[in-house]
Amino acid sequence: MLQEFFVQATRATKHDRLTHKQASDFIESFLRFTVQDTTKSIMFATLSTCKRFGISYWDATIVEAARVAGCNRILSEDLNDGQDYNGIRVENPFKS
Repeated sequence: MLQEFFVQATRATKHDRLTHKQASDFIESFLRFTVQDTTKSIMFATLSTCKRFGISYWDATIVEAARVAGCNRILSEDLNDGQDYNGIRVENPFKS
């Protein structure tokens, strides 16, 4: 979710926030990877996943965008390590 990256990276309350240009440049560099657009069907699947698993809208959107993009694994420090979201498994890359 590139828009979520921008919002969090430039958040005014963050002491080490990025400038608008820095965040925009990062987003542009991310475009060398496959980027899944958030569609209406992803939005409705997100709403279902929020309710079913009790996770935030943004986390559920990541799960559902990964599903549409053909991924079966998400690297996240926020979601529960080892959790399976109907075929999408979470791994915490920082877990020792």
